[in-house]
Amino acid sequence: MKKITIAIDGFSSTGKSTLAKQLAKQLGYVYVDTGAMYRAVAFFAMQNKLIGTDFFDKKSLIDALPNIRLEFNLNADLGFCEMYLNGENVEKQIRTIEVSNFVSIVAEVSEVRSKLVEQQQEMGKNKAIVMDGRDIGTVVFPDAELKIFMTASAETRAQRRFDELQQKGDNVSYEDVLKNVVERDHIDTHREDSPLVIANDAIEIDNSYLTREEQFSTVLELINDVVKTV
Repeated sequence: MKKITIAIDGFSSTGKSTLAKQLAKQLGYVYVDTGAMYRAVAFFAMQNKLIGTDFFDKKSLIDALPNIRLEFNLNADLGFCEMYLNGENVEKQIRTIEVSNFVSIVAEVSEVRSKLVEQQQEMGKNKAIVMDGRDIGTVVFPDAELKIFMTASAETRAQRRFDELQQKGDNVSYEDVLKNVVERDHIDTHREDSPLVIANDAIEIDNSYLTREEQFSTVLELINDVVKTV
């Protein structure tokens, strides 16, 4: 089967990563969670007191970018790669609501985006990759053979995220999660550099009422159709 590039974009908490992992496993492709990369940079900024609820030392973060090393390393037990920041596994730390509150702000920084996009393009130069994020089909891989744009209502996404955090033992309220989802939507769609938009040739999927199985089946069918034509 011919190898292609699959770009999955969309709003936060639409299940992009879940779908991308399913597809990569089914196809034997490499999976890259670009959101984890931005979360890791945000976590670095938090660790180094460069960002907080009422401040953001953007210049110091930009100056520190050469010192930020990001890697995906396979967790054989789980069957997928986890995010490492300067040699440390930070997969759990970067999934907290605290990091979620800062990640879109950090992702607005053009120098951060430039550094990460360059890495992402290098990862996908041989195709056979599933990458999800906010600008994969528009900036990272504008020539991807298949582009998916995922969406769902803010309330549906907040409930999913809330349930996920509760299962992990995080003490959060639904209201705080919904507020975070709405704020991230606004920042992601209004930033000057690579805002979240649907690519002209992307296929939009509203999964508000789709099960994971239905969603996976739908996209797998799209992939099979694309492979036949390339």
